Amino acid sequence: MTNLPSQADIVGQTRTNGGPAVDPQVRRRVIGASFIGNFVEWFDYAVYGYLAATIAVVFFPEADPQTALLSTFALFAISFLVRPMGGFIWGHIGDRVGRKNALSLSILIMSLSTFCIALIPGYDAIGLWAPALLLIVRVVQGFSASGEYAGASAFLVEYAPAHRRGLYAAVVPASTATGLLLGSLLAAGLTGLLSEDQLHSWGWRLPFLLAAPMGLIGRYIRTKLEDTPAFRELEVEEHSEAAPVKSLLLNHWRQLLLAVGAVLLNAVGFYVILSYMPTYLSEELGLGTTESYLATTIALLTYIGFIFGTGMLSDRFGRKKVLISASLLFVALTVPAFMLLETGSFLVIVLVQVLLGGMLTLNDGTLPSFLAEMFPTKIRYSGFAVSFNLSNALFGGTAPFVATLLISLSGNALAPAWYLGAAALVSLVAVALSRETSRMPLQHQ
Repeated sequence: MTNLPSQADIVGQTRTNGGPAVDPQVRRRVIGASFIGNFVEWFDYAVYGYLAATIAVVFFPEADPQTALLSTFALFAISFLVRPMGGFIWGHIGDRVGRKNALSLSILIMSLSTFCIALIPGYDAIGLWAPALLLIVRVVQGFSASGEYAGASAFLVEYAPAHRRGLYAAVVPASTATGLLLGSLLAAGLTGLLSEDQLHSWGWRLPFLLAAPMGLIGRYIRTKLEDTPAFRELEVEEHSEAAPVKSLLLNHWRQLLLAVGAVLLNAVGFYVILSYMPTYLSEELGLGTTESYLATTIALLTYIGFIFGTGMLSDRFGRKKVLISASLLFVALTVPAFMLLETGSFLVIVLVQVLLGGMLTLNDGTLPSFLAEMFPTKIRYSGFAVSFNLSNALFGGTAPFVATLLISLSGNALAPAWYLGAAALVSLVAVALSRETSRMPLQHQ
């Protein structure tokens, strides 16, 4: 946590984005609660991706390995289809009832649904009911996750000093990556320490069992916070939007479309580079499972280190310049980077993943503040949640499935790289057409 905003940044009773004064002690609690809560949510959500190959054997044992893996990633993708609906619902709750209430409820739902995955019997015990129950729980997970990233980002941006919104919002992707990191470490430990039979019979369930206690701790911390000064000011002035989603679709549809496009690189890049990569390295390139997890773990560590730097860069140079730089780098370097992965050298693979992760931080560390600033306070949660979850539903959750399918259809292991480069190109256009927001006060309309 040493890279978080320092006492010098928040000394004294400062005013947040032109709003009410905020005690520095409160800001520190907000940072901690946002980090821990988002960390718990995304650890829960990421474990499924890291253990996909094992889950495929447990729930689809009668299929050939590639079909089983496709089926597992199809469940991963289907759970994302509920996320746009979740974005509408969580956005309404967050803009009408409050950011804190939405975040406290979402983490509870996520933790309980993840815990339930550990209790589902395998295909050998209950047949087709096993994947059916897994699908139901994954859908609940997707609904919960649709309110987390947007809510935590809005929460931090509305508490942040005006000149540090990018740095504060970078806490969200950093905590997300930390959740992925723990998931990767656990997956690597389980595959390294347990036999294949032990992993398939009970070992894969252990990370999911951790969800309940971690989620309850995160929820407790969140319930002890006040809602953001910006939201409380809307309540006092009675300026809150009665139908925030309707206002978003009628009055801010252009910002919504640009936001969906801007999220595309994050959606595809995040799941290809940080979630799907261990499976890609082991199943497509033949790298050992433990080595695949270890390479991704190292990349995640550097990603977390880079992310706060990109938040600060966006505060200094503007959101658009940093986001455009990320898109250009991915358009130019993704295919060559994936070609280097095919060398099979563990050192080269680690360096390539560190490079890709560093490029991704330019997008991920800037995107939360960029999206939060695109929409006025009274519809901020809705605007962020709908755009972020719509893009992730269409392109993020489907990325592992599409990558695996493209390789199967084309016979070319570089197919995911071309897909990621195309996503970067779309994001480049969307960001270029958007306005710069880093120097503007948060809108109170």
